[in-house]
Amino acid sequence: RAQRGAVDFETTETQIVCDENGRIEKIVPRTRTDAHRLIEEAMLAANVCAADFIHAAKHPSLFRVHEGPTPEKRTTLQNFLRTLGLGFTVSEEPKPAEMQAIALATRERPDAATIHQMLLRSMQQALYTPSNSGHFGLAYDAYTHFTSPIRRYPDLLIHRVIKALLGRHRYHLSLEGLPPPPVGRGGKVASSGGTESAVWEAAGAHCSANERRADEASRDVEAWLKCKFMRERLGEEFPGTISAVTSFGLFVQLDELYVEGLVHITELGGEYYRYDEARQELRGERTGVRYAVGGRIRVQVSRVDLDGRKIDFRLVREASLASQAPRPAGRERSPASAQAELADVQASDRAARRSAKQAAQAGSKRPGKGGRAVAKGSAQAVDKDRVATPVAVSVNAPDVVMPAEPLRKPRRGRR
Repeated sequence: RAQRGAVDFETTETQIVCDENGRIEKIVPRTRTDAHRLIEEAMLAANVCAADFIHAAKHPSLFRVHEGPTPEKRTTLQNFLRTLGLGFTVSEEPKPAEMQAIALATRERPDAATIHQMLLRSMQQALYTPSNSGHFGLAYDAYTHFTSPIRRYPDLLIHRVIKALLGRHRYHLSLEGLPPPPVGRGGKVASSGGTESAVWEAAGAHCSANERRADEASRDVEAWLKCKFMRERLGEEFPGTISAVTSFGLFVQLDELYVEGLVHITELGGEYYRYDEARQELRGERTGVRYAVGGRIRVQVSRVDLDGRKIDFRLVREASLASQAPRPAGRERSPASAQAELADVQASDRAARRSAKQAAQAGSKRPGKGGRAVAKGSAQAVDKDRVATPVAVSVNAPDVVMPAEPLRKPRRGRR
């Protein structure tokens, strides 16, 4: 795997441990041993052998295709590495070895997990398709799912194709039970390879969609269990790491519990924050305080919505990695003074909100006034609907299934 230049990021998978009564006892990281790695390599060998056999026979089938970063994701990754002071460059057409070299060079850093997560997000999701274009993450020219710890329907299709080839005939896939193939202009099947290719295209799209649905169902159950686990810890404080930054706040993963929640931007105090997508950070315009991916903060569990699968945190105090932005000459200040100024701003903002609330209540009691008092606090007005956040998916598993970029606005929930 190292000779091929395949990526092998160090990520953390968790498992939920329950007691005899079915109550969640703890959430712990999974341990990946040499036995796991040995089984993975045997599985990879079987899958590659099956893909090569089918590819050589030129028989239509489903390949497991994984493509590299898009130009937009490559630029985002390059800017992120630059903000960390890392001298790595990502070529116009990145190779798996480039990603692996960055991962190896940064694995001893305290923010290694954050860097590896950003590398992971820069890649696309793997999918099933009859058009073989290789597997970027595993650095294979052809790859398919012939065997795996989790049996999937595409495995069965591969078995049928191989069985047909061994019997010296072709396997004809039926469209029965599958959605119709894509149709182009004029009502023609949108495929260059004719009807047979279109059938396999439809099968690939169907299997990929159901895989996504199964993954979402698994994550939904896990999110519900974690919410139930955290409901008993309302009001408790925990240290955590900023795992994602969005225009509406920070997603924070707690160190000890491996649970993720949201610190909404309105909880960051009386400050207008600008979201820098390239740097993956929120920056305060007045104080220059920055909250970036990998930053360390302390939070309090403020709200748990079991039905909505939501966990909300409240910022307790900034830790050392909620950094201070560089300032022009003549305006330099120490981190301590910036924190003091932020505390003053927060206090004045709270006072302004109280005054506005009192004014609104007083106005509502006056006869004939009819209007509503509007609190004009300095907190940033934001849309509280959460967009999709990157899914932390392990790439230690033999098939690198990359998290997709947000394509829609799902529920305001966990990842």
